Parts: sequence; C-alpha cells; structure tokens
Amino acid sequence: MTSLAYRIRRTAAIAVSLAAGSTLALAGTATAHSGKTSGPAAQSAPVAKGLYQSAYSERNHVLWATSSVGRPPVTNSSLVKVDPRTLEVKATYTPPVTNPQTGAVEAVYGVAVDDEHNTVWTTNTRDNSVAVYSQRTGKHLATLPGVKHAREVVVDEKHNLAWASGFGDGSVVAFDTRTYKEKKRVAVAGSSPAGLAVNERSGAAYATDLANDRIIEIAPRAKSPRLIPTGDGPLSIALSKDGRTAYSADQAAGTVSVINLRKGAVTKTVPTGAGALAVSADPRSGRVLVANRTTATVTVVDPGKGAVVDTLATGANPNHVQVAHGAAFVVAKSGSGPEGQDVLHRFPLGR
Repeated sequence: MTSLAYRIRRTAAIAVSLAAGSTLALAGTATAHSGKTSGPAAQSAPVAKGLYQSAYSERNHVLWATSSVGRPPVTNSSLVKVDPRTLEVKATYTPPVTNPQTGAVEAVYGVAVDDEHNTVWTTNTRDNSVAVYSQRTGKHLATLPGVKHAREVVVDEKHNLAWASGFGDGSVVAFDTRTYKEKKRVAVAGSSPAGLAVNERSGAAYATDLANDRIIEIAPRAKSPRLIPTGDGPLSIALSKDGRTAYSADQAAGTVSVINLRKGAVTKTVPTGAGALAVSADPRSGRVLVANRTTATVTVVDPGKGAVVDTLATGANPNHVQVAHGAAFVVAKSGSGPEGQDVLHRFPLGR
C-alpha cells in the first residue's frame, strides 16, 4: 500500500471511529498516579453515557460536558453541567429535535466556553453545524450550519470569535460570538482539520491536519494559511501560556510533539502511549498532559526537558483532557458507571 493510500485509509478510519464513539475492551476504572502525588486525592464520578469532551467556565465555576450515544438517528444526546469540585451533575440540557419522525436530536460532541458572553458552543458533528447555548439557562440560542463534520470548537474571547474545524471539507470557520454570523472561512485542499487552539494575544488560530501530519496556522493579517509540520496523526493541539510553542497529540505515533511556532519546526518528540488522543497545557507549571486512549492513561510531560514526569491511570478509553482551576479533568468513555455511564475524573495538579 502506498504512503498516500495508507494515509487516506487511516484518516477515514479514525473519522468513523471518532464520530461513532467506538470503545476498546480495556478493564479497570482506577484513578491513580504512578509517581508521587500532592494535595487532595483524585476523584471520579459517572456522568452520562456517550461522553466526549468538557470545557471549564471560570465565570460560573462549572464544567460543561457533551454526550451523544450511537449512530444516526441519534436520539440520546445532552449538554451536561457539572460541579468541578464534586463532579456532581447539576443540570442536563437536551439539544433540539431535528427529525420529529425518528426523534433525532442535534447531537453535541465538541464543546467550548465563552465566558465573555456567558455562552457554551458545541459542534454538532452529525448535522454539519455548530450551536450556541446560554450558560445561565441552558437554552439553545442558535444553530450555525455549514461546518462539514464539525469536530472541535474553540473561543477567542478577546477577538469575539469562535473557531470550528470542518473535518469533512478541509475548512476552518470563524463565527462572531456576538452576532453568530460567519466572519471567516479558510479552506486547505486535501486537509482534515481536527483539533483547535487559539492565541488570544495575536488572534492566530491553529488546527491540526490529521491527514497530512501538520498544523494549519491562520494569522489575522496573513493572506494564506501557514503549514507547519508535526508528528504522525495529529489529532489535538494546545499552546503554551506565551503562545510561542504548540503541542500536538499524535494519535498514530503515540507521542506529543513540541513545536517552535516561530521556527515552524518540531523541537522535541516525547512518547506518551498508544492512541494519544487529546492534549492540554497547564499554564501554572508549563507541563503538558496527553490522554492516551489505548493505554488508558494520561501522561504528564515536561516539554522543556522532553521527558515524562508522571502517568495517571484513567481506566478504559480516556477521550479528552482539559487543565483548569488547578486540576486535570479527564473524560473516559469506559461505560463503567453503575448504569453504564461514562466517567469524569479530576486529578489535582501541583505547581
């Protein structure tokens, strides 16, 4: 098989797996560190079936999570409001119905918080759209079509923009977070935009291109996107606190890549574990956390040294990690709750 054919087949297979929320038969739901711990112990709680991602609201001190179960027509999906201290579910909101005959709803997958306008943004992958909800009431405010196989969304509060990745057609789309109008659309032929990050200082947006092992940089004043090479199968991206360094979770390689954005080059590659799926950076310590789906772990990396400093056991199928408020919140699609719910973990982080 040629390299190109392999890449196309691999990308298609991953896309199907991500949309379907497939799981692996891994046992265990323990939440423990392999090394030393400090502060409060790790916590775990069943939240909902079909968990995908989470996003923390500093304004409201709540964690928002998305859940969707099964293949179309998806009838079981919700936006879940969680207490980040206790992991107790405070409220559950059902997306609008899209087909009364089948009961299908506008299933939610990716999620981001806009504290400036007190809203939550979701990607509705199956419906090729993004949606906006009120943080105060959970009310559905708008559905914005035209993002094919919308995978992730990220909010730039400083510039009043929400960026969404169109995995299905190689586009990255920006919406005005005040008016919900489309502001910018950038398409890169042959690309598969997946993970997103934004530098609020510069206004630059970054998307991983899963099909081509690179990062798409969209700068406000640039006439065309800049393409930066990274690791094999980049699915998720995070930025350092100063915005000068990017980190990509490389699913095919089982690594995290450290990328100097000024030079446009990978400076370090750190093995983390098979199925590296999501990455988040800790602004306090500068460390990077990578969720490894196949090995059922979250790896803590010192990017300066290019070394693993800790490994957190999550139980089966960690799908997403976010660092916020001094903790790492990990969504695990383990189905290990008493009624088959997926689990949310909270790992306190040291400085």
